[in-house]
Amino acid sequence: MTRLDDQTLTETGLAPEGRGRVLLIGCGALAREVLDLTAANGWDHLDLHCLPAILHNHPEKIPAAVEAAVTARRGDYAEVFVLYADCGTGGLLQATCARLGVGMLEGPHCYSFFEGNAVFAGRDEMTAFYLTDFLVRQFDAFVTRPLGLDRHPQLRDMYFGNYTKLVYQAQTDDPDLTEKARACAAFLKLDFERRFTGYGDLEVALKHL
Repeated sequence: MTRLDDQTLTETGLAPEGRGRVLLIGCGALAREVLDLTAANGWDHLDLHCLPAILHNHPEKIPAAVEAAVTARRGDYAEVFVLYADCGTGGLLQATCARLGVGMLEGPHCYSFFEGNAVFAGRDEMTAFYLTDFLVRQFDAFVTRPLGLDRHPQLRDMYFGNYTKLVYQAQTDDPDLTEKARACAAFLKLDFERRFTGYGDLEVALKHL
C-alpha cells in the first residue's frame, strides 16, 4: 500500500493508471487483514488509516472518531470508505456515514461480515461467543483483563454462564492461533468450534473499491 505525496494528491487526486485514490478508515482490529488483502491483490490505490482497536470495547465512541478522521483527511482523496460495520453503535455510525456521504461495510459486526453476512444471518447462535484472528492474538488485552478475569476468575460464570461454545472464525490457516483459540475456550469453559472464514465480505467490499 503506497501513498502519493500531498502535493500530487491535491493536484490530481489520482493514482497510477488514472485510478482515484481511496482512503480506508478502519478499525485497528482489521489492519493486518486489510494490509494482507491489498498486498496480495496489488490494490496500491488504497490507503489505510486505522482508529484504535480498543474502540471495539467502547462502540459509543466510534461514530465521533470516524467523523473526525473523515473530516481531517478526506480532502486528499477521491473517495473515503469506512471499514466498520455497525459494531454496536445502534445505527449511529450508519447515520454519521450517510450524513458525511461516505460508504461503510454492511452487517452488524465483524463476526458477521467475516463469515459472510448472508451466511451469518441464517445461523441461530445466540449462545456462541466469537473470536477472530485479531481477538485470539489479543484475548488477554480485550477479554481477560478488561473483564477482570485475571483477578477475579469467579466472574467467568457471570459473564459467560449463558454461552455454550466459543467459535473461532479463522481468517488464516495458522495452527498456533487455533491452539490459542482452543485454550481460550477452555479458559472460558466453553465448547470449541473453528470455522475457516477467510476474509469474507471484507474482501468483497475492498474489491468493489
